[in-house]
Amino acid sequence: MGYYLVTGAAGFIGWRVSEFLLRDGEKVLGVDNLNAAYDVKLKEWRLSQLKRFDTFKFYKLDLANFEAVRLLFENYQIKAVIHLAARAGVRASLIDPWAYVESNVKATLNLLEAMKDFQVNKMVLASTSSLYAGLNPPFDEELKVNKPLSPYAATKGSAELLAYTYHHLYGLDITVTRYFTVYGPAGRPDMSIFRFIKWIYEEKPIVVYGDGTQARDFTYIDDIAKGTLLALKPLGYEIINLGGGRNPISINQIISLLEGLLGKKAKVEYRPFHKADMKVTWAEIGKAKRLLGWEPEVSIEEGLKRTVDWSIENIELVKAVNLETE
Repeated sequence: MGYYLVTGAAGFIGWRVSEFLLRDGEKVLGVDNLNAAYDVKLKEWRLSQLKRFDTFKFYKLDLANFEAVRLLFENYQIKAVIHLAARAGVRASLIDPWAYVESNVKATLNLLEAMKDFQVNKMVLASTSSLYAGLNPPFDEELKVNKPLSPYAATKGSAELLAYTYHHLYGLDITVTRYFTVYGPAGRPDMSIFRFIKWIYEEKPIVVYGDGTQARDFTYIDDIAKGTLLALKPLGYEIINLGGGRNPISINQIISLLEGLLGKKAKVEYRPFHKADMKVTWAEIGKAKRLLGWEPEVSIEEGLKRTVDWSIENIELVKAVNLETE
């Protein structure tokens, strides 16, 4: 029985996808470079959850190193690649775009080359709703996304294009999953919900860029993980949105819901809107329903409750996480 290669296994989505596979009795080969794009303590916590499974193997390596990638494919029988490793975050990509090209473009190319050379046919490639910036919602997969507003979006779009090229030239079966604002327990600390919970709990001011009316198609982590695994089915080459598919929720609404769950009033500090950010994200998910039989099951209210419950249970970890990025 071969391994599922999950890249970014210590990341938010990579951890949950790996856990779902391991619970189903599958073997997972997890890789992650454990970079300091955000506090490594969270990545180490997620990894500790996965290491409890005997069928999990982990390697700390940089996917931009082609020889290291080739060694993985030489030493393990790989059933499919679930490529979730990436430098994420719109604003940080303006500061160090080179890191984004290495992690999001070069790493993807290395994996595609190794798949071609070692006859591994299937990849699920994580992409982003940030590609839809500047377009009118709701967003469907047929929209032209050739005007990215950040290096992050540009590099993820580049990875999609490379994936199509390798599908066309070598027959690789690749499903691109465009994720919409994923949240949940052990989520990324550079994203709003983790930060808001921490700040409200610690009675510190919440920093909001803009007036808080900007809205997101928040999608709970378990729904995203299930959709990602459903995308392992053979489809040729497809781009599929995985998002809430409902009316987007504003940042101000999120703050209000968290205040109720935490029993504390937020102190909000509004700052100028960032020009690389999006006003609204909203997924059209008809294709996911049709091709994958997928739609989200967890409401924003239930998802936030689970996230707050996890945060309280792991409050020492949450308090210890440094919200400053490298």
